Amino acid sequence: MVNQKEIRLSGSGGQGLILGGIILAEAALLDGKNAIQSQSYGPEARGGASKAEVIISDDTIDYPKVEKADLLLALTDKAYHKYIKTLKDDGILIIDSNIELDDTDKAYKILQVPIIQSASEKIGKAMVANIVALGVIRAVTDVVTEEALENAVLKRVPKGTEELNKAALQEGYLLAKASKNK
Repeated sequence: MVNQKEIRLSGSGGQGLILGGIILAEAALLDGKNAIQSQSYGPEARGGASKAEVIISDDTIDYPKVEKADLLLALTDKAYHKYIKTLKDDGILIIDSNIELDDTDKAYKILQVPIIQSASEKIGKAMVANIVALGVIRAVTDVVTEEALENAVLKRVPKGTEELNKAALQEGYLLAKASKNK
């Protein structure tokens, strides 16, 4: 049995999800796994729909696109409604707490987490919501190690923001832990 995870990060342009996908794929590579990352965003870069896809596997990856996601991260209502049908029935939905869930979404494991609010209020910068989200994903799935994820984050973030991004990652871990305990 091949251990392969298909992950879709979705939201709006400007939320850093493309960078988040690159970081997640890079962390997998640091862990010695295979990874493919792809992205797409609407014609309006900031504010338009945005998604990054990451496939992580212990084996060869035969197809580079996510067909049915094992995990869907949705940071906007628009992204949630656009991609929810692409989540596997037993998949994990990580959704920002400002999004209202449909009553029909009962088949998934759902974590409603204040990712954007925590980035703004606890970390002090909304722009690190992507890193907070990566911390949540890592804590919920163990798809990459903490060490590899932190190394990948520090390699990719702008110089001078390392401590801010480390704090955002830790906040993501805490949010996941708090949501598991609900």
